[in-house]
Amino acid sequence: MKTSLKNRSDLDTPCLVLDLDILETNLRKMQAAVHSAGKNLRPHAKTHKCSSLARKQKEAGAIGICAAKVSEAEALVKAGLRGILITGPVPTPGKIKRLIDILAMDPSLMTVLDHRGCVDRLNAALGERGLSMDVLLDVDVGLHRTGVKPSEAIELAEYILSRENLHLRGIQAYAGQVQHIPSFDRRKIASHQCLQEAVPIFRELQSRLETCTIFSASGTGTFDIDLSVPEVTELQVGSYACMDVEYLDIGSAEDDRQFTPFGPALRLLTTVVSTNQRGFVTVDAGLKSLYRDGGTPRIFGSEYSGMTYHWFGDEYGMVTCPDNIEIPPIGTILELVTSHCDPTINLFDRFHLIRGTEVVGVWPIDLRGCSQ
Repeated sequence: MKTSLKNRSDLDTPCLVLDLDILETNLRKMQAAVHSAGKNLRPHAKTHKCSSLARKQKEAGAIGICAAKVSEAEALVKAGLRGILITGPVPTPGKIKRLIDILAMDPSLMTVLDHRGCVDRLNAALGERGLSMDVLLDVDVGLHRTGVKPSEAIELAEYILSRENLHLRGIQAYAGQVQHIPSFDRRKIASHQCLQEAVPIFRELQSRLETCTIFSASGTGTFDIDLSVPEVTELQVGSYACMDVEYLDIGSAEDDRQFTPFGPALRLLTTVVSTNQRGFVTVDAGLKSLYRDGGTPRIFGSEYSGMTYHWFGDEYGMVTCPDNIEIPPIGTILELVTSHCDPTINLFDRFHLIRGTEVVGVWPIDLRGCSQ
């Protein structure tokens, strides 16, 4: 989408910007890593909530897109995206009907199952519509949020196989609890331990079923770790595209003090609105613009290095300035790397696209509010 705004300084704040140079580098680096390992990429739209960005990920080589909720999948399919995997349970009649309506538009749609009740309800509803659906078995590898216990996984898989309208294509094993372990070495050990819970299940299903070919796993924090697991076939990473403080502060294979593979493409612009106090300024981005999770937003850019953001209420933030740094005057626009990109993005309607200081376009955050 085009915009009449020409320069970063023209933007009204608080607002979100996507630095296209960094974003495109992030997409290329992840796609290259996955490709060189002989795997597939199905990135998660729950991070950016934007069909335009999802389309860019597909253009870069992704085989499909993950969605956390039925309403996200619905918006993606209506925007023309295909190869959608819904990564959470769909348990109620209303959601199942909505799911099957999407399936009628896109037969490639997949979902996950982790309980006999969900299996029976989905199978019956599909039968009433004369449809069938590809599904993955969701295996709990330690997060304990969703997923069947590994010890009960084969039994549930056999139950799915006995249902005439469901086609088991593989498994999902998401270890979200290890993604932000600070130490790379400890994160590596933890991720491998988690995925080894699912590997025998996948091997067993593969030995029984030729069409069982998908092992969907991983996240941004373990992407390079999980690529070394032979059984994993695809990564459902999300935050790598945008990045945030929560991920940038964990260690990487190259540097255990910071996560170096991807840069902060997503930033929030905020304006200095008051300079009346000594040692700090007030900016117009507070709790209603920045989700308070995963650390504290960080000032971006060498010009203002040394300044620190602090929470200062719903509408405002405080930026403290060391004595050796001149306080920025009223009207100065500062850039913040968000503490947690996913829920912060869900607070806004659009991304402003920038290259350097030039505003080159706008992408609607069209999956915003898709929480059902």
